[in-house]
Amino acid sequence: MEIALLIDFGSTYTKVTAADLNSETVLATAKAFSTVETNIMEGFFNALKELESSAGLNNPPYKYKVACSSAAGGLRMIAIGLVPDLTVEAAKRAALGAGARIINIFAHELSKSEVGKIEGQQPDIILLAGGTDGGNKEVIIHNARMLAGAVNLHAPVVVAGNKSVTDEVGSVLAGAGKDVRITENVMPELNVLNIEPARETIRAVFLEKIVAAKGLKKAEEFIDRILMPTPAAVLNASELLARGFEGEPGLKDLLVVDVGGATTDVHSVAGGEPTKAGILLKGLPEPFAKRTVEGDLGMRYSARALLESAGLQRLMQNFRVAGDDVLSHIKKICRNPGMLSDDEKSREIDNAMAYTAVDIAVERHVGKVETFYTPFGASYVQTGKDLTQINCLIGTGGVIVYHPNPAVLMKGALFDQSRPTVLKPMHPKVLVDKEYIMAGMGLLAEIRPVAALRMMKKYLTEIRI
Repeated sequence: MEIALLIDFGSTYTKVTAADLNSETVLATAKAFSTVETNIMEGFFNALKELESSAGLNNPPYKYKVACSSAAGGLRMIAIGLVPDLTVEAAKRAALGAGARIINIFAHELSKSEVGKIEGQQPDIILLAGGTDGGNKEVIIHNARMLAGAVNLHAPVVVAGNKSVTDEVGSVLAGAGKDVRITENVMPELNVLNIEPARETIRAVFLEKIVAAKGLKKAEEFIDRILMPTPAAVLNASELLARGFEGEPGLKDLLVVDVGGATTDVHSVAGGEPTKAGILLKGLPEPFAKRTVEGDLGMRYSARALLESAGLQRLMQNFRVAGDDVLSHIKKICRNPGMLSDDEKSREIDNAMAYTAVDIAVERHVGKVETFYTPFGASYVQTGKDLTQINCLIGTGGVIVYHPNPAVLMKGALFDQSRPTVLKPMHPKVLVDKEYIMAGMGLLAEIRPVAALRMMKKYLTEIRI
């Protein structure tokens, strides 16, 4: 057998998968609580021991040992640009596509107080954009000088703005001792996106710098390498599954919902153009492979934020849960993020939380249609992606994967007749990542893409809603 060990160092749990590359089968999966606060390898070895025991493996000679990580809060980034709807949005999309969690965004010229906020948040990476090529120069230079003067800011700065001044921007930052990486402009022309170079640069910085900062250097002593942040691995798997590879067909347009302890991520691989005649598109063009991350919609570390964002009534409205019980449950979670719900009442509250996280996260990800009235009649304008007609909806993340009836939760991702302007999927085939392999297959896609694709098609389980 040729066995690949695929590892996901998560914020809450470390997940491991053993895959036989010859037979293209999953031998076993296992998880253990992530021991981020002490030695991250403790949780890994706990999971590995369970994995090898359940698969009947005894110190096997793994062909590959590769990992992704969202431990210790994942890849925390700040995006800075010129105009909120243009270069700031382009920078944000580049960061999200690279697997980052955006903790703040800033537009126009940075003020001293804003720089103070950036220093206080201590991001892992800053993405500095601004101006189309040959366009506005002053703002990105000003912002570079402000960052250069921030003595308590030690994060690498990825510069992806107006190419006419990138050398000057780089010199300003490097002269102040900052770690600077220059890449191509995320918006070289008005309404033209170029986010791939920035994504690759962010990923390179993650591998070089952030792995050490998150305590993952210890992991590299045992495994071959850490390839990418976990969300980037799931997006990688989603793209492969949708597009196919070298004659092995994919599933075409799809939407993936990943509910975690700290965030709920949504990935779509689809064009998203209007599906009805007479609707105009507004805003920046949407990337074919798009990721959004909702840091206020997690099941454990972000439970209180989920309550605040959704409101108690929305959490209660589809499930038989009492308000006082919900509040008590969330208090317990905040004290013990590793808590497992072991009674019917707690499990029902978890259901309410997960359904609501899916509902809101997909609502934020998909496009919207607005009606504008003119002297010539009503006009309909779409912003974002129309995902009403996609082929597949896929659910992953612990609360979905281990649920006895995941359809209860996945309903939150579907089109709601009471909110017809929110372009959620209408009649997709619904699949669940029952073996919890999406992140692992995103890693395997870097090594054996055809095997990864076939295994996803084999192990993703269709459910009825």
